[in-house]
Amino acid sequence: MRTETKTRTRDYPWLGFYLALLLFFGKQAWAQIRYSIPEEVKDGTIVGNVAKDLGLDITSLIDRRFRVVSGSKDAIFDVNQNNGALYVHNEIDREELCQGSGACLIELKILVENPLEIHYVVVEITDVNDHSPSFPENEQTFEIAEHTLPGRRFQLHTARDPDAGINSIRTYTLTSNEHFEVNIRQSDANKVPFLVLKKSLDREQKDKHTLLVTAVDGGKPQRSGTLNVSIIVLDSNDNRPIFSQEIYQIAIQENIPVGTSIFRMNATDLDEDIYGEVEYSLGKTLLRKVYDIFELDKLTGEMRVKGVVDYEENDVYELDVEASDKGSPPLTGECRVIINIKDVNDNPPEIEVTSLSNTVPEDSKPGTVISLLSVTDKDSGVNGKIISHITNDVPFELKPSYKENTYSFVTKGFLDRELVPNYEIIIKATDCGEPPLSTVKTFAIQISDVNDNIPHFEQNPLEFYLVENNIAGKSIFSVTATDKDLNDNAAISYHIVREGSQNDIMSFLNINSENGHISALKSFDFETLKTFQFQVVATDSGTPSLSSNVTVNVFILDQNDNAPVILSPVSSNGSAEGVEEIPRNVNAGHLVTKVRAYDADIGYNGWLLFSLQQVTDHSLFGLDRYTGQIRTLRSFTETDEAEHKLVILVKDNGNVSLSATATVIVKLVEPKEAFAASDVKSSAEVDEEDNVTFYLMITLGSVSVLFVISIIVLIAMQCSKSTDYTSKYLQETNYDGTLCHSIQYRSGDKRYMLVGPRMSIGSTIVPGSHANTLVLPDRRSATAEVRPA
Repeated sequence: MRTETKTRTRDYPWLGFYLALLLFFGKQAWAQIRYSIPEEVKDGTIVGNVAKDLGLDITSLIDRRFRVVSGSKDAIFDVNQNNGALYVHNEIDREELCQGSGACLIELKILVENPLEIHYVVVEITDVNDHSPSFPENEQTFEIAEHTLPGRRFQLHTARDPDAGINSIRTYTLTSNEHFEVNIRQSDANKVPFLVLKKSLDREQKDKHTLLVTAVDGGKPQRSGTLNVSIIVLDSNDNRPIFSQEIYQIAIQENIPVGTSIFRMNATDLDEDIYGEVEYSLGKTLLRKVYDIFELDKLTGEMRVKGVVDYEENDVYELDVEASDKGSPPLTGECRVIINIKDVNDNPPEIEVTSLSNTVPEDSKPGTVISLLSVTDKDSGVNGKIISHITNDVPFELKPSYKENTYSFVTKGFLDRELVPNYEIIIKATDCGEPPLSTVKTFAIQISDVNDNIPHFEQNPLEFYLVENNIAGKSIFSVTATDKDLNDNAAISYHIVREGSQNDIMSFLNINSENGHISALKSFDFETLKTFQFQVVATDSGTPSLSSNVTVNVFILDQNDNAPVILSPVSSNGSAEGVEEIPRNVNAGHLVTKVRAYDADIGYNGWLLFSLQQVTDHSLFGLDRYTGQIRTLRSFTETDEAEHKLVILVKDNGNVSLSATATVIVKLVEPKEAFAASDVKSSAEVDEEDNVTFYLMITLGSVSVLFVISIIVLIAMQCSKSTDYTSKYLQETNYDGTLCHSIQYRSGDKRYMLVGPRMSIGSTIVPGSHANTLVLPDRRSATAEVRPA
């Protein structure tokens, strides 16, 4: 069963500083949790319940997107969002993750949202004894002169064990013999074994010795590796090469060109001839990578660069160098060359963006955290110092976190999707090296819509002109509003405000809530209703919804839908017939009678013209086409007939004119009979005049009431709004045989009057035209014009 330890450290002197950072930048972890777990454990092994140790609510982990933020593709650890446990996600090999014998620490970033929190967790990977010591070669041969004195040391191949700590190599052992023993020299990194001569050799007794060296680690159970050592006893070379220093230290810059000479060493041998000639070689116990980076000239001792030198891969190399003479057997001397690598600015910064969301609501307040940003540089010192900033002009900024080179990407101003729907953010990170290196990171931010725009009508108030006698149920006009928002926030519905004094009229109006088409449920009659007003409300579908209203003024236009009505002559049975008796001795121009007619329409539609449709003698009677007066054209003669029939056609001036006819019978009588008949007729005409007077009183009374109401409406509209182009209706009557209407209304800079043919208000009509529209000067304008129909 594995052991699991957990420590949480707090740096109390910095507690106030961390709290200040938390209040300024949002919720961040200021405590660090540390776990320990051995390598080679199975996938799924629980490391610890990090949510519980952080004090997080287990039930909210999924909603808060509880996760491990890893910079690598193959994450070693992961978290369970259901229970908050940190578990092993991939195989752990400590020797692959951490080289050397130091503590192997993996730092994890634990991220939760709503609100944003980031916690740092350190997991220590403890070593297990899963590797056996091994020698670089299976065999090693030494040639030793027979006169070699006891105490002489010969360096053996150094065994390597990737494990660390107690599981690394503890000791070396040698098979039992009388001439040799093993001595161990402790270096900074490992233990170096030496074969020590404890008793002089005698070639005549034995010329070859075979030994077995065993390297043993300290694990439980212990693991070991062996090296076969062969000792060949030779005759003699009694001086070995000696280096001027036992340890040489040099420094070179990384990325130094291949082939560059970096060092020349020198060893001397007191022997002469071939026993004094020295050859140099790199030690056989070095890592294989060292042989790929450095090479040593065996004759001159010059060391040159063979491969790429990278400070970020290794900042120091320790090379064991041997100098051998050409004696038989050869003698060797050893030294160590320590090469320190100097960093140069050869790595640009790396930007890692942890996006919480690439969509930001347009109503986000300044300071809203959008994403997290971390910047790293593999260089060290000044070359690893990084300055980060946003290069383009956007309403966002980088807020530094309490941890170096960690930033929060936040809003610094107010957003408006209708002005700018998306932003392209360019972040530049520059190190402080010479010359400086930079990295640019670009990512896009979309601004999501909120319902912050009310529906808008292009014109308020709206004016519509509707011809009377419209078809009930059909659309008469439409209103349209626009909304700058998107989707549901811009989906507009319409309805009519059914309140106020004209609610009875609005009950006959219906509006399509989707497209704003307004239909009338009844047919309007200009003679009963000339104008009305209502309000339409446009409401969007946002949450909460926004609305605006528009005032709609509707003006009913007249149609020629009323035929002329004959008021006189009218017979007792109601037909338009009458008998007129005149003396035979009347002169030319004598008024026989006057045909009176009325049309409920206005303007051209109500302008009546009279004509003789049928007459017995065209030379006797004439008809005024405007007034309806019938007069004699000449004096009567004895040969003229005593009775004449006149059929008068009364016609309006509509596009499709309507008409009525009246029949007048003119009888010629002697003067005495005419006087007697006139007395009888006078009494009949009194009754007829009474009936006519009654109808005229009703008509004038109705017109007066309409006039008063129009004045009241006009005053109310003028008080409620100041628009000059709303039409105002004023009605008056002028009865002079023919009842004529005059309707005044105002539009823009002109005031119009629709009148019949008998205008008693001082207006003028161009002779020969049938115009019935007169432009009267307004108080604001000194010009007047006559507009033909």
